[in-house]
Amino acid sequence: NDNNDNNDDDEEIIYFCGNSLGLQPKQTKNIILEELKLWEEKAVEGHFTGKNPWLTYDEPTVKLMAQIVGAEIEEIAILNSLSVNLHLAMVPFYRPQGNRYKILIEKGAFPSDLYAVVSQVEWHGYNGKEAVIQYSSNNTQNPIIQTEELLNFIEENGDSISLIMLGAVQYYTGQFLDIPRITQIAHKKGCIVGFDCAHAVGNIDLQLHNWDVDFAVWCSYKYLNSGPGGVGGLFIHEKHQNLQGRPRFAGWWGHQLETRFQMDEPVFTPIPGANGLRLSNVPILLVAPLHASLEIFIGAGGMSSLRKKSILLTGYLEYLLFHFKLVKRENNNLDTPFFLITPTNPKDRGCQLSLKWISSKKLDISNDCSPAKYMCDQLQLNGIISDYRKPDVVRISPTPLYNTFVDVWKFVNILNSIYLKSLNNIE
Repeated sequence: NDNNDNNDDDEEIIYFCGNSLGLQPKQTKNIILEELKLWEEKAVEGHFTGKNPWLTYDEPTVKLMAQIVGAEIEEIAILNSLSVNLHLAMVPFYRPQGNRYKILIEKGAFPSDLYAVVSQVEWHGYNGKEAVIQYSSNNTQNPIIQTEELLNFIEENGDSISLIMLGAVQYYTGQFLDIPRITQIAHKKGCIVGFDCAHAVGNIDLQLHNWDVDFAVWCSYKYLNSGPGGVGGLFIHEKHQNLQGRPRFAGWWGHQLETRFQMDEPVFTPIPGANGLRLSNVPILLVAPLHASLEIFIGAGGMSSLRKKSILLTGYLEYLLFHFKLVKRENNNLDTPFFLITPTNPKDRGCQLSLKWISSKKLDISNDCSPAKYMCDQLQLNGIISDYRKPDVVRISPTPLYNTFVDVWKFVNILNSIYLKSLNNIE
């Protein structure tokens, strides 16, 4: 509940924006101060002293992260940022040959993912517009990907696809893709499969190892609450432990610890697993707040328990929105301000609901403000932080770690009041 320009310091804030930036855990400041104190008192010796020496500082955090994403410890690395890790992963995993050179990504993917895959195919000498397939559903009115349609597309076109790179939870719609089935069909067609888990980690009970995903990348500042610009994560399945002769970009922190500091005639000897893709030192002041947050996740029962609450919490939000006739899920004659572009089946979504403005009713707002943006602004004036996405979508993410059913009830009632007031002012 940080200060806000539009709210008094002691006014309650309801925060539904964990899909963009998570809240700060209470222990974050203390754990960072501990490392600053170690730096102040020990300087370079901090790499070898203290309760968690910097030389291996990330190891306890990796163990916690492995539990969060359903992986073996050796399959996880904590490093860099999401887009950097995506590029590093595509070095070994995007290896175009002959007619198999295309990358499949969903249409409307987060722009950084699109930029990354286009730049990769162009770096290999291909035309980005021709070599990158931006897949979309046949239903132009609804952006939700139909699983069977996608699987059929992979079956029919997989021979030309080198890499499938999709958002595990689509950032705009909140749709959770069927990772096991997509991965299974793609592997049968000889495709490598990677996922951007930025909106899935800390939101979905992931099982990356059991689902046989080749690689995955994510950030940690959303649901994992590591702070703005927080450190990224990387998963590489154990079947690719030594990359089987695939090329990689190398750096000294990916070299085995036992000989890392033997610098006479050095020969790169990679750490088996995901850590072999590390380039540089562990960013201590970024890993520290991530560790503080992950301890809370484990203390809350892990992702299995949090996911159970999340399904109920978002289900309650959906129920109230329909009850107040604020949204509809089908193209019918029901007069509502919003259309729900998130799947209604709980297994096909995380905690986020995305509401697309569809009403043609005139509101008492300025002409240079879209109705969806107006709703977000008014919510903020009433102590609720939501997320606006151009041109007409409001994203609401009740996060099970810190949001409550009362938060949801208050939000829907306030949203309904804002909408009715904006209509009444015209009438």
